[in-house]
Amino acid sequence: MVIFSHTDAGTSEAAWAASGLSAMPELPLDPTELAAMRFIVLAAHPDDETLGAGGFMASLVALGAKVEVLLCTAGEGSHPDSPTTTPEQLAQVRLAEFSQALTVLGLKDHWTFLDLPDRGLAGQSETIARAVRDSARRLRGAAQPLVLVAPYRADGHGDHDAVGAVAAEVAREDGHALLEYPIWFWHWATTQDQEWRGWARYHLAESARQAKGRAMAEHTTQVRPLSPLRGDETLLSKEFLQHFSRSFEVFAWTPPVNTSEQMHSSSDAEVVFDRVHDGSTDPWNYTRSWYERRKRALTLAALPDASYENGLEVGCSIGTLTAELAARCRNLLAVDASGSAVRQAGQLLEGSPGVRVEQRILPGDWPKGNYDLVVVSEVGYYLAPGELAALWDRVESSLKPGGTLLLCHWRHPISGWELDGDTVHLLARQRLGWRTAGLYQERDFVLEVLIAPGQKAPA
Repeated sequence: MVIFSHTDAGTSEAAWAASGLSAMPELPLDPTELAAMRFIVLAAHPDDETLGAGGFMASLVALGAKVEVLLCTAGEGSHPDSPTTTPEQLAQVRLAEFSQALTVLGLKDHWTFLDLPDRGLAGQSETIARAVRDSARRLRGAAQPLVLVAPYRADGHGDHDAVGAVAAEVAREDGHALLEYPIWFWHWATTQDQEWRGWARYHLAESARQAKGRAMAEHTTQVRPLSPLRGDETLLSKEFLQHFSRSFEVFAWTPPVNTSEQMHSSSDAEVVFDRVHDGSTDPWNYTRSWYERRKRALTLAALPDASYENGLEVGCSIGTLTAELAARCRNLLAVDASGSAVRQAGQLLEGSPGVRVEQRILPGDWPKGNYDLVVVSEVGYYLAPGELAALWDRVESSLKPGGTLLLCHWRHPISGWELDGDTVHLLARQRLGWRTAGLYQERDFVLEVLIAPGQKAPA
């Protein structure tokens, strides 16, 4: 737990704005997906939910999504030295404020109070977990994905951290998605901290921003002094509240893992993707989709060198990206687990100088040779975590000093596969520890260039 006080100066909103916060990628969920989901929002104290996710909740209500809120404590400990208000009195007032704030957000009567002790949630993990699972059962629609929205588990406040840790554990065990909202992090952390750089933002429409502002104003005990006397001071300063008047809210996003179905691995890839490619000559609409054509153009533009001696493309499918990579490589080997895909790619690339297409199930059947370019596009999440780690080991052993590793992946969950694109890239960075030469993220995909250590040999 971080040691800080609400009276500390903290990191200003101007500093966060200058850090590039507003340029972080969007949450990889579109309105149609959000409307089809169920949400359980957890709050340690009244106002947490409004500060961290008030605009998001108002947006969900507008979309027609099912939302339930679990309030753990009444926040009776917010003014421990008050000469005018007892903890019992403060609890009653703060619960009334919470109720009115949720009414403003469109969630009247969609909340449950757990009546747990303020500043004592570290010892209430089982109770909180049971309440989350009870709420999940009440939210009918078992086929709809469930998302837990909770305080960031390293927010620095003991109660926030405890609730966040429970939510993360329940999400992991039960296969739910998880959105974590930071609150005090914006106060005590600095722009040099790295945690936030992997988070995503959710843009708020003006109506959602206004609803959040009105809801926050209902928490009078927190945004105004209880009295002019010492001990009754305003808890949340105007400077602190600036972090929550942005045109977006920020979340750490962990996609769901479907624990009810068997997860695929590379050993399944040949059968799974043969079936896909046997059913269509262009199963992902590579040739006609503007999304795919634009993504290929961005991929090629991200390559730091004009040309490469030896390139390796992992997961070539029908060869549309391969054909464009061939113009940048003197020699290019393209591989895929699917024999059907390899046959189609071979037909497309027949006669292309320096290009070979082979069927290989990686990482086990890794090709011999050394490369100055390896492209892993839309394939990393088709491996189990252990297989992906082995893939990065193979890349490391075969990529020349100063060589380029280009990664590009869809950011949404892939049904039947354990990983998502963001996790693939995170595991690559952790395993390799290489310099990132370029990073581009948007709601649907992430594109990244890593450079192998060492000096590249002169051309």
